[in-house]
Amino acid sequence: MMRNLRSIVVFVVLLGFFAGCQATTGRTAGESIDDTTLTTSVKTALARDKVASLTRIDVDTVKGVVSLNGVVPTAADKARAVEIARGVNGVQKVNDNLQVQKK
Repeated sequence: MMRNLRSIVVFVVLLGFFAGCQATTGRTAGESIDDTTLTTSVKTALARDKVASLTRIDVDTVKGVVSLNGVVPTAADKARAVEIARGVNGVQKVNDNLQVQKK
């Protein structure tokens, strides 16, 4: 009996936690995890590219929309970063907020 009661209490607490996550951010826990996975995948793809400057790009994801932020040395690097992000499975859209470094 006591074991069942504990299970119910744990379930209710977890349910409240996940409902609270959605209430404060407007996103479910699953959406947050998916966005974190996409962010990690985009960062990994950028790091795999031979252009070292792409590893300094900030990547944020909300509901499958990836935002690239930061400064890159050339317009070619900017275009390459956007291309790489768009190529990651699950990315819905890419917001290009990258700036080309002024010399």
